[in-house]
Amino acid sequence: MKVALKIEGEINLDEKQSLKNKTISGLVWTFMERIGAQGVSFIVSLVLARLLLPEQYGIIALVTVIINICNVFVTSGFSSALIQKKDVDDIDFSTVLYFGFVFSVVLYILLFFAAPMISSFFEYEKLVDVIRVMGIGLVVASINSVQRSMVSRRLQFRKFFVVTFVGTMISAVVGIVMAIKGLGVWALVGQYLTNVVIDTIMLAIVNKWMPKLVFSFKRLGKLFSYGWKILVSSIISVVFEDIRTLIIGKKYTSTDLALYNKGRQVPNLLVSNVNSSIQSVMFPVLSQKQDDKAEVKRLMRRSIKTSAYLTMPMMFGFAACAEIFVRIVLTDNWIECVPYIQIACVSMALMPLQTANIQALYALGRSDIILKIEIIKKVFSLSVIIFTCFFGVKAIALGGIVISLFALLVNVFPNRKLLGYGYREQVKDILPFVVMSAVMGAAVIGIGFIPMNMYLMLFVQIASGVLIYVGLSAAFKVESFYYLLNIIKTNVVKVLKRPKDNSEH
Repeated sequence: MKVALKIEGEINLDEKQSLKNKTISGLVWTFMERIGAQGVSFIVSLVLARLLLPEQYGIIALVTVIINICNVFVTSGFSSALIQKKDVDDIDFSTVLYFGFVFSVVLYILLFFAAPMISSFFEYEKLVDVIRVMGIGLVVASINSVQRSMVSRRLQFRKFFVVTFVGTMISAVVGIVMAIKGLGVWALVGQYLTNVVIDTIMLAIVNKWMPKLVFSFKRLGKLFSYGWKILVSSIISVVFEDIRTLIIGKKYTSTDLALYNKGRQVPNLLVSNVNSSIQSVMFPVLSQKQDDKAEVKRLMRRSIKTSAYLTMPMMFGFAACAEIFVRIVLTDNWIECVPYIQIACVSMALMPLQTANIQALYALGRSDIILKIEIIKKVFSLSVIIFTCFFGVKAIALGGIVISLFALLVNVFPNRKLLGYGYREQVKDILPFVVMSAVMGAAVIGIGFIPMNMYLMLFVQIASGVLIYVGLSAAFKVESFYYLLNIIKTNVVKVLKRPKDNSEH
């Protein structure tokens, strides 16, 4: 009996170590994927910003919102259900793929005929053709979402890196060439569709999976029983996330909308790269440990501390040097977006905490709670948005900070009882990063008063910000700093040893 218990304990330890290795590997590859793809996309957006007018960006912003809302019906719910379900097979994957494909075709047909009405509502004639062409991506996305669920479930995030990077590079070339040729808004449309198509083709190649000729209404029903709540909450989340874009597009000019969206672009890029990388890995890992609440809490704390440690200094630092950044990178034509950048930095700084708390609920299978809190948050958000929309675009942006704080309070509440991880403990976990980031941000602002060339100024501000934050982390022995340092060292050693290991074999 003692021997059996010992062997079982060793197996559990091996499984735990294997999961840890997969998690760390997933974090590294997913972060590389986000940095590579988003980095290229960001550079392309800067090039296109110099080639295209703000009005053209405003048109695409409106259409993107509409496509995003439709995409939720195609990609949400069932995708999360495939990842969360303990035992999943080809029947599940094939059933969801066939259902999603047929549904996406029906949705596209409805969107095609609704395009003139949407265009009339926003009073932009150009929207009709753009909506009809970009909508094709919905059908492709229905296949893409199943493939991504498969890779996420297996924690094979290296494949995401390869696929996303190749798709982003090819679509970047297409977008820039079309813009240089003077195709205007169609350059952005071409970039979007190319990215979606290449991404799907590449995933099919690396997955080496083809759907079976099977369809099970019983399996679909079981997946839907979990996924419908996530679908509804995702719809609510996306609609309310983009409702400000819709209101600005309707009530104000397309230029106002372009400035607002451009102001949010870089802060969102910085935060989402870190946040999405960590959370996309943590969800399947947390799902595997859903029966062990103590382990879920431990992993959730690690997720919050790691993402907050990285995102807080990014937001404080970028807000401090936003003006000089815009003048150099976007030119003075976009200088009016500086206040929107600074407001967005404050609003998005808390995103890692919001996301981690929701991910824990997803992993525990509590989609019922998620739906309830999403409704509460969105009722509050709608009230704030309606109130602020009468006072200008900047008031709408400032309202986002209030909404972000309220969302955090609501997201944390269920985990006080479910995991014993409440407000006080979460604030305690991130407070050191907030203080260090504030000190670093103040120093960066101070450097801005020193007379020097603006290119040199931006370099000095960024370099000083990094050195100050790293120096404070080392001086106060911040645990998250050494945790990330250890991950980097471990993976660098693996890369260096790999050729040697191969040669030995």
